[in-house]
Amino acid sequence: MTFSIDIYSDGAVVEDMIHMKEQGTVTGFTTNPSLMKQAGITNYLSFAKRVLQEVENFPISFEVFADDFETMEKEAERLASLGENVYVKIPITNSLGQSSIPLIRSLSAKQLKLNITAIMTTDQVEKTVDALAEGTENIVSVFAGRVADTGVDPVPLMKQALEICREKQGTKLLWASSREVYNIVQAQELGVDIITVTPAILAKLTMYKKDLEELSLETVQGFHNDTKALGFTILDE
Repeated sequence: MTFSIDIYSDGAVVEDMIHMKEQGTVTGFTTNPSLMKQAGITNYLSFAKRVLQEVENFPISFEVFADDFETMEKEAERLASLGENVYVKIPITNSLGQSSIPLIRSLSAKQLKLNITAIMTTDQVEKTVDALAEGTENIVSVFAGRVADTGVDPVPLMKQALEICREKQGTKLLWASSREVYNIVQAQELGVDIITVTPAILAKLTMYKKDLEELSLETVQGFHNDTKALGFTILDE
């Protein structure tokens, strides 16, 4: 299967990253503090350096951990120094709801490659893109999946976000927090540059465009095999 959209694997298990790279489906990687916690990472820099050895020249996003902007800036510069393919993830606000835009503007002026994350409104997209320096490479990560979780269709938001991102060269739009394979189709049809998917969703790509009659039969066969394994009976003997 071939997709015109760039597919990034989202996770913090190095072995999964290696597997995804070897499969040839993904073109980049992202991670975040929550995923690192789930993976049991105990040393951030050791993890980052190992990942960079394994993914080689693939783009990889590492997120700052601090909640105050002064420390965030220092962390961002340290992470950026690890490699030319590193994008530093900066949340659109800190945990107090204070805007990260001044920090984004400062880091972008220093020519850092940034991935602005946890964006969910067009206003946040507009302010982010405005803060990015001309001639820099950046990613704007809109959490379409989380928007959909609220019962809101994320497609109109992504359309608007794409128009805004196109106003500044070098700025790519990323469909984040994917929930299913169909999100890849949606993002590609809109012309979104990148989509992040978990290894679990990537594993489902073997079903892409599978014949539905065949899938129906396989589903029934699965039910039948489970029924036999249970050994239940409905009718009395």
